[in-house]
Amino acid sequence: MRVALVTGAARGQGRAIAERLAKDGLAVIACDTDVAELAAMASDSVGDRIVGRELDVTSRAQWNDVVSDAVGEFGTLNVLINNAGVLHRTPIEKETEQGFTKTWQVNCLGPFLGIQAALPHLREADNPSIVNTCSTGALRAFPNHAAYGSSKWALRGLTQTLAAEFTPWRIRVNAVFPGPIRTPMLSADTQARLAPSMAWGRLGEATEVAAAVSFLASAEASFVTGAELTVDGGQVLQVG
Repeated sequence: MRVALVTGAARGQGRAIAERLAKDGLAVIACDTDVAELAAMASDSVGDRIVGRELDVTSRAQWNDVVSDAVGEFGTLNVLINNAGVLHRTPIEKETEQGFTKTWQVNCLGPFLGIQAALPHLREADNPSIVNTCSTGALRAFPNHAAYGSSKWALRGLTQTLAAEFTPWRIRVNAVFPGPIRTPMLSADTQARLAPSMAWGRLGEATEVAAAVSFLASAEASFVTGAELTVDGGQVLQVG
């Protein structure tokens, strides 16, 4: 059985990704700081394939413990999905050092720490794959997104660099770039404001992002690395 570790898995895109991979037949270690939501997910119909684990992605020690426990329980780790992220919007003149730093720590440092923790096991795994959740904010500029946008641009660069660096071990490193997705990350007011402006007149669904991640993590993408798969209903094609 292939084994995947998914961060930010308690709700929204992360939960959809964890559930999709479980339905694909993988054992899934679903990680988040919200242990109550993880427990609720693990009790659902695919719960026998999902194990919840508490993880603060900014903690190297917690990463090492979670990865070690996963390999100890399942014997391998094939797939790492760096999905945990924070959306932070504020004008640059009002941005704080704390707000900027926290955004970068979760959105870019977290994946870096996870990849370092998982790398020794991915080197030994069958069809190893890393998928990072970037954002259309790493494809075009959005005002008032200095911390968020720059952190996602950095994650995009990290993805490309490691895709090249990991070729000797045939570890595939790819990224998905979601546009506005109907998840708790966006408030109800924000969803109502954005939906009419979308090219297709609606927001994306978490399951649509999960389908893209499922492909990139699968054997069907065995010759795909360094890819950037946009899931945005044409958002980045719009002018203005």
